[in-house]
Amino acid sequence: MQPFIQIRGVNQVFHDTRKGDVVALKDINLDIQRGELICLLGPSGCGKSTLLNAVAGFALPVSGSIRVDGKDVIAPGPDRGVVFQEYALFPWMTVEKNIAFGLEIQRLSPEVIRDKVDRLLAKLQLGEFRDRYPKDLSGGMRQRVAIARVLALDSPVMLMDEPFGALDALTRRSLQDELLRIWQEFSKTIIFVTHSIEESVYLADRTVVMTYRPGTIKRDVHITLTRERDPESVAFNDIKKELAQLVMEEQHRHNQEELRVVSGKI
Repeated sequence: MQPFIQIRGVNQVFHDTRKGDVVALKDINLDIQRGELICLLGPSGCGKSTLLNAVAGFALPVSGSIRVDGKDVIAPGPDRGVVFQEYALFPWMTVEKNIAFGLEIQRLSPEVIRDKVDRLLAKLQLGEFRDRYPKDLSGGMRQRVAIARVLALDSPVMLMDEPFGALDALTRRSLQDELLRIWQEFSKTIIFVTHSIEESVYLADRTVVMTYRPGTIKRDVHITLTRERDPESVAFNDIKKELAQLVMEEQHRHNQEELRVVSGKI
């Protein structure tokens, strides 16, 4: 069966005026099936967001290919909705208008837009906030709005770049559960970038651990736990320990590299 998202031999290089060319991604190969929830995990600088941006079509790789549902990714498209950590809401628009924005760009009828927005407001428990502006909402509520705006477009793929990273622990867990409900109800394929090992075990079908620069795939770990996962269970923590060891190996490489750079300047 052909993978729904197919990443083959992807390399990404950025030019730094001080360091010269920086290899951000090197020979990335990854298959993702329709309906999977994949977490990208690793230390800062390992290329997680760079890979996500390549799939989104924001920054195409210098070589290699990315295909979604059999089509080459050559630019951003409505088949791939993106949720950022910074919410990316329009501050001058109400919650309702933020969710409706993409639908209005598509020139759908007011009746269709209203129906979609009403259903999403209800599903994400935002109904009483429909006339509020982003500045009046908590961080968790803003992220709910950002997710609703992506869901409104019916994109089969959701690309999420540390969407819960800035939230407190209780809000974060609440939105993790909300995301799992959305993923199952709307049958989305999700690539989720995170620094949190526990979050990756709680959410993912597979956690892809990336190496420190240049970013490569160190390990593709299948999370075989059943849903309704218990973070206190022995099985959960066994996987967490396995991932922690993999990530800390790369964090150590990161620290050693920074030490070499600093030593060279002294």
